[in-house]
Amino acid sequence: MTSYVSHTSIDCANAHTLSVWWSEVLGYAEDPDDPNLPDHEECLIRSADGGHQLLFLTVPDVKQVKNRIHFDLRPADGTRDEEVARLRAHGATEVADRRQPDGSGWVVLADPEGNEFCVLRSIAEVEAQRAASA
Repeated sequence: MTSYVSHTSIDCANAHTLSVWWSEVLGYAEDPDDPNLPDHEECLIRSADGGHQLLFLTVPDVKQVKNRIHFDLRPADGTRDEEVARLRAHGATEVADRRQPDGSGWVVLADPEGNEFCVLRSIAEVEAQRAASA
């Protein structure tokens, strides 16, 4: 017997606001049969194929320390740096720049509630660097 991850839960101060923010970042959508509303304490969004779900839960606690679990995002198209610029324009803040002179590395950002996540290079960028090194 095994288990599977039904959804990833994120504690936050405002489930609706953060679910909208992340749905725009990831291209996820709410369930049309159970829409998320501003007064909801639980807001679910899911990937287009339904394979991944995020559940945002309004909790009274404030974030006090670094996340123990975080998302590593990889651009579906475009580059890491273009994605970092897009996310910063969308309201993310930069926490740490881990980019290396050779183009490798990542950038640590935070969402509007301070939850940290990383932006990695796209697969195309990784493959291009690998091919150049061969």
